[in-house]
Amino acid sequence: MHDHPYASQILTFIERLERLDAGERARLKRNAGKTLAEARDTALALFYRLLPPQVPEHHEETYFLVATLYPLAEAGSSGNLGDALRRARTMTRENPGLDRRVRVLLDADATQLPFRLRQAIHYLASARIPVNWAQLLQDLLAWDHPRRWVQREWARAYFAGPSPEE
Repeated sequence: MHDHPYASQILTFIERLERLDAGERARLKRNAGKTLAEARDTALALFYRLLPPQVPEHHEETYFLVATLYPLAEAGSSGNLGDALRRARTMTRENPGLDRRVRVLLDADATQLPFRLRQAIHYLASARIPVNWAQLLQDLLAWDHPRRWVQREWARAYFAGPSPEE
């Protein structure tokens, strides 16, 4: 995380999300999976108050997506989303259905991603699996990279990662 070009902005943003009160979290939660254009005005004002300076405008949608998903699940400090989903699979024993959902998430393009990600975060919350929000934001900023390295890392962590018993 520390060698990422936007690491300090990402950490500042996550720290600001951690300090939100219940009402502010609820405002963001009501906009989960929506775009900035679809957001209610109160969520927009809150979001831009949270956004660190010098975040490139083309990254704002991604930051907004993470901000609106943040109230849905607990925060964790390790692993990527593939790791979290693998832990949920191990706990719930729902392998075939979750495996399919993860494959669909990994194939999601930028327009499908908010919906698919919201589903995944809801699933993790129901299984009480925490999300490494800083890592998620970092990964989502690189989602459209031509080499699809984020998708490969998530797939490796989910499908080939060790089980918690190991």
